[in-house]
Amino acid sequence: MSLLDIPDVFIGSTGDGHTFVVVNRPIRAADRLLTEAGLVAREHHGRTLYLLPPGTNRDAREHAGGAMHGLLAHTLDLVDLAWTMHWSADRPVTDPDLRIQIDSGTVAVTAATATARTLLEQHGFTPTAPASSYRPPDGLDERRLLGAITAVEAHAYTNGLSVHVDLGIPTPASIPGRRPSAAATNSPPTSATRRRTH
Repeated sequence: MSLLDIPDVFIGSTGDGHTFVVVNRPIRAADRLLTEAGLVAREHHGRTLYLLPPGTNRDAREHAGGAMHGLLAHTLDLVDLAWTMHWSADRPVTDPDLRIQIDSGTVAVTAATATARTLLEQHGFTPTAPASSYRPPDGLDERRLLGAITAVEAHAYTNGLSVHVDLGIPTPASIPGRRPSAAATNSPPTSATRRRTH
């Protein structure tokens, strides 16, 4: 299963700067909220993706943030790991304080500052070699791993740290399709993962 399939709504970014939204269970207002905010709906490998292209102006990003807020009226199981929703042409982040790399289910984290290292250790992440590298706590299933990533990312933002989450998806064409096992994740979660609103 892909981490994208776990929450009701997953918001992420591709390596080429697209913002995308995956809706994993039927939410009546989702299509209207997302398309009115400027995201383009596209069928992709058995699922509907909502895309905001790279370089989209700040107003469009703010409208998209408003749509995410609107989705919270329908589900609290929303995960937002989109670095593009925070990036700005007038304030580009070339060396983030925290870089989270997700690739085929493995997670590696790099902390550029002492504050970022302390924050990771507070969340149970373990240092590896070199000293600025970390891995998530052992023994986490996929939902708890996603929860650990979102908790660290949200905590970093509340402390004014810059974060870049690389989902290992270079372009929209590389976004994984819905997998048959994803249907099991559409049951109500045992605990909701509420994420930041824009």
